[in-house]
Amino acid sequence: MDGKTPSSVIHMIAGNRVIITRCFYQLIWRKTTLRTDLAPSRTAPPRWYSRSRLLRRNLPINLVDWLLDSGSLTRQLRQLCPDQFQVHVLWQGWNRPGPDEACALGLRLDAWSWTREVRLLCNDQPWVFARTLIPAGTLRGRGCRLTQLGTRSLGEVLFADPGTRRDSVEIACIVAGQRLHQQAFAGLTELPDTIWSRRSLFWIATHPLLICEIFLPDWLVASARYRPK
Repeated sequence: MDGKTPSSVIHMIAGNRVIITRCFYQLIWRKTTLRTDLAPSRTAPPRWYSRSRLLRRNLPINLVDWLLDSGSLTRQLRQLCPDQFQVHVLWQGWNRPGPDEACALGLRLDAWSWTREVRLLCNDQPWVFARTLIPAGTLRGRGCRLTQLGTRSLGEVLFADPGTRRDSVEIACIVAGQRLHQQAFAGLTELPDTIWSRRSLFWIATHPLLICEIFLPDWLVASARYRPK
């Protein structure tokens, strides 16, 4: 041996460097894709992202503040629509939550919860669809009133109760074909392919309930003029 590295070995090393470099960038691209791709499968449950995992650039600019706001959405909507705000109850009763809802509430898949679905209207235009799930254990004691709300907003009741606390907001992109999309747009004619939603766990003492809010197309038009206060 003359101490020189054969050209074949040099080519092999260079080739391996190219492969390693290519694999490295593919790995980075995959990680980036996993972080930024918020659009789930049409058949899978929604992917819910915590605020710390969410990139603001993925959200519609006119919805960012509304999706991440931790205050009472009902109070904000009443301020924007003081004379024509309505709570339209679509359905309420006992029902089994979806798999992702049961997981969030710490329930078994065969557990039942009190379910309430409403639309929040301004001038008869549906702005928000809200779905609430309340486990049976939460309806004991102070929680028993939550099945007797009528057209009163649940949010107003919860935010007025100093013994109630709210966990951080989670965000999801809901797509056509998912059950939550079908529930939100039942009876409506305008059916966008994707829509944005947020949800939070509320706690009455140590008992949870889950509230999911979906911003409907009429609200997307109105929100361009407003910001949460």
